[in-house]
Amino acid sequence: MNFDFSLLLLIVTLVTGVIWGADVLFFAKKRLPQAGEGEESKAREPLLVEYARFLFPVVLIVLLLRGFLAEPFRIPSGSMLPTLEVGDFILVNKFAYGVRLPVLHTKVVDFNSPKKGDVIVFRYPENPSVDYIKRVVGVPGDEIAYYNKVLYVNGKQAELTPKGVYKAGFPNIKQFREKLDGVEHDVLLNVMYPAGDFVVRVPENSYFVLGDNRDNSRDSRYWGFVPDENLIGKAFMIWMNWDFGEAPKLGRIGTIIH
Repeated sequence: MNFDFSLLLLIVTLVTGVIWGADVLFFAKKRLPQAGEGEESKAREPLLVEYARFLFPVVLIVLLLRGFLAEPFRIPSGSMLPTLEVGDFILVNKFAYGVRLPVLHTKVVDFNSPKKGDVIVFRYPENPSVDYIKRVVGVPGDEIAYYNKVLYVNGKQAELTPKGVYKAGFPNIKQFREKLDGVEHDVLLNVMYPAGDFVVRVPENSYFVLGDNRDNSRDSRYWGFVPDENLIGKAFMIWMNWDFGEAPKLGRIGTIIH
């Protein structure tokens, strides 16, 4: 199960705020010296209050930034190759599709919606404690079809331009440049895998998503649509790549996600 860091931040913010606030309101004045005139020193704050006074503004700022502006995520699998590699640390725009409350995930300000071609992070519909990242290929009302490993949206074929073998030693995995609704990105296709043809229509307030590594991705083909309430945000930049046990790939730092 995923660790809910946002919930931890909220709890720490509330606890430190209550401790610090209670001390200011009820206990700080009682620590003032009762000696005669001229006594200027103040009794030392309890260690717990000192920590709370220091931590409260720090965790509050982190909670607000992470909850409403940008949140970091790490890519754990190769389902979005070649766009995203294992070990990529990405930033996700949290207000791209409206403002949602941290932890509760309730949308309080509604503006913008995912567009075809967007790389989105969302709570996995079959287990909302797990975060997933995929590419939107269908928005509400779209008809999505997949024939012989070629994507069609509302009857229009997504252009595929061959780019050759993805990596030496893997001749079955071919790389293509796909153009989807004006957005260009690379995808991988394993020519030895069956196509898995299908046709679906995207319902209201839902999105159909695929991994760029088309034959090695568990996506909407297997578990259905992403409800709007599961959206977390839009991935927009790689700020680090470090697959533990290997050297960081410094050349990926600052890469904009398309």
